[in-house]
Amino acid sequence: MPDPLVLPKTPNGCVKITSWNVSGLNSSLKKGFKTYITAEDADVICIQEHKVQQPLLNLVDSKVYPFSWWGFEEKKGYAGVAMFCKTKPISVTAGLPTHPNPTCTKGRIVTLEYPTCFILGCYVPNAGQGLVRLKERMVWDKAMKAWLLDLKSKGKQIIWTGDLNVCHLPIDLRNPGSNTASAGFTPEERAGFSEILEEVDLVDTFREIQGTGVEAEGQYSYFSYRFQCRVKGIGWRLDYFVTDQQMYKERLVESVIREECYGASDHVPVVLVIKGEL
Repeated sequence: MPDPLVLPKTPNGCVKITSWNVSGLNSSLKKGFKTYITAEDADVICIQEHKVQQPLLNLVDSKVYPFSWWGFEEKKGYAGVAMFCKTKPISVTAGLPTHPNPTCTKGRIVTLEYPTCFILGCYVPNAGQGLVRLKERMVWDKAMKAWLLDLKSKGKQIIWTGDLNVCHLPIDLRNPGSNTASAGFTPEERAGFSEILEEVDLVDTFREIQGTGVEAEGQYSYFSYRFQCRVKGIGWRLDYFVTDQQMYKERLVESVIREECYGASDHVPVVLVIKGEL
């Protein structure tokens, strides 16, 4: 993580949200976690894969972020999500209520309700080595679609963010040809994501802005620690900000990958800026 780190300020009249898979908070804290959080100064922080079993005190400045929610995985040292906010939400939902076994999802998703929108901070289950959990992933995708449809029916806008563990298009990873049987790029996972976008009428904001031309290649949010992947530019775009069409058309200011903020995790943060209030 660069230190010192200087990042753009939130424009007046706007809200900034950051999402980051930290790949273990205890490790990330030693490598620049707080440097990034302070420099970004987001209004909402969405953390995935914290891998702890109880809240960490003094992780963020409680005077800046007085409202926080944690979701823990039953399996020790695994998964976990957290949200830190400057403004209090109307309601908070832990886990995925539409899942056949909602209890097992509490370390995977937190949904915040605000006056204008819902914010879903999410760590989607990985299909696993050898795709041993692909069926579980398909169950998750079906439940996720149902939850998003339920939220949309309430008449508010939607921000779905986090490590969604899918590369939707070939441009979203360096080596698509050799990874069609790899978790995150199987036809089943890609089709599941397409179905959610189409049936809930949502937009992958980063891809919509950047397009799929040659100039948009090489923009990734995850680089394996193995084989010098970061140095070689061998990455995957697994981290997203997905919104409804209205928010994208009327409120979106920017959706970016903080490519320079690497080192405290094998993922880099992604950031969304929207006009107006939450």
